[in-house]
Amino acid sequence: MASALRKIPFSAQILLGLVLGVALGFLARANDLSWLTSTLDTVGGLFVQLLKLAVPPLVFTAIVVSVVSLRGVANAARLALKTLLWFGVTALIAVSIGIGLGLLTDPGRGVTLDTSGATAPKRTGSWTDFLTGIVPTNPVGAFVEGNVLQIVFLALVVGAAALLVGEAAEPFVALNRALLEIVQKALWWVIRLAPIGTLGLIGNAVASYGWDLVAPLAKFTTAVYVGCAIVLFVVYPLLLVAAGRLNPLRFFAGAWPAIELAFVSRSSVGTMPVTQRSVERLGVPREYASFAVPFGATTKMDGCAAIYPALAAIFVAQVFGVDLGVTDYLLIAFVSVVGSAATAGLTGAIVMLTLTLSTLGLPLAGAGLLLAIDPILDMIRTATNVAGQALVPTIVAAREGTLDRTAYDSAGRRSPLAPADADAASRRPEDLSPVPA
Repeated sequence: MASALRKIPFSAQILLGLVLGVALGFLARANDLSWLTSTLDTVGGLFVQLLKLAVPPLVFTAIVVSVVSLRGVANAARLALKTLLWFGVTALIAVSIGIGLGLLTDPGRGVTLDTSGATAPKRTGSWTDFLTGIVPTNPVGAFVEGNVLQIVFLALVVGAAALLVGEAAEPFVALNRALLEIVQKALWWVIRLAPIGTLGLIGNAVASYGWDLVAPLAKFTTAVYVGCAIVLFVVYPLLLVAAGRLNPLRFFAGAWPAIELAFVSRSSVGTMPVTQRSVERLGVPREYASFAVPFGATTKMDGCAAIYPALAAIFVAQVFGVDLGVTDYLLIAFVSVVGSAATAGLTGAIVMLTLTLSTLGLPLAGAGLLLAIDPILDMIRTATNVAGQALVPTIVAAREGTLDRTAYDSAGRRSPLAPADADAASRRPEDLSPVPA
């Protein structure tokens, strides 16, 4: 049985889990099977919990190693600057699409919701909290609490110091490389459970929410999915063609495993090893990919930090009867481009949404109205995030002339889930790992 499953392509396993999850979810909701709903919730929750368990050591070691790896990259400062520039450009385009869709669809008009009982979520964001929250008061506390933003700060500082120290820091760098490989290998064991995790996550979403709960927010949900789809399948391909002279179909063939895993796991950081391996298979030099992908996984959020907060802010304003002006829309764009690191690659975008609402002076309780369908929205948001995290280093490498175009072209002719010398029938998720199996 196990050997037969190993021969099924990983993408097909996830699709199977998706179909079974939807079926079980409808079954549980139609027959009021609380035990089945609880089981699906436990299965999906454990999968996400296992992914989160790897986040602190994965982020710290990956960023330390990636910063030190810049030593071997020509024009490293220019590459880093161009990466940041493209992060900002794509985020600006994404938030513009979100604002445009919000103005076009009016997602909050005619929506009947009881706002009297709405409360602000426990996790909220403000510019003061964001800026002061970057620097931890206790390095150990950042890891214990799982504060990704603080871990990123620590890793950048430690990595830069190790880079400047040079040869004397090699034992420390070697330790981080070893830890990174160990964490990635353990994470692959979790990723292999993605089909089962998909079954639980989707099944619980269907059983818990159903159409009755989604119906009042159907226009908003549709707008989020349409906005992300426009960015994914219109904006990104146009940028690949215009800025990189690249075939978009081959990009998606290479990056699809990461996008697919992001959709079901709802974690940019948890998907990071797959994203990095996909980017390398697209021909991006490993030294640059090892910097751009971890950095992007914690700061590049076109779905969670651009499209979603723009649409959500317009939705909340309309529900509460607040008129937004041109200045407000410019503030939304500013927050999306500058404040996206506040999402820090974790499941959900509540911090970013509350940061946007507080900047506009809108009631934070409005975010509570959207919490019920957040898991449904988070799937497409995270998929968009990860696609952008793969897109930027690919474009930058192409424009710098360092992209291996032979590797890029081959990504469109064979599945990146399979190693070059393996039979297509034996594709497994660990084949994407930069660590030899």
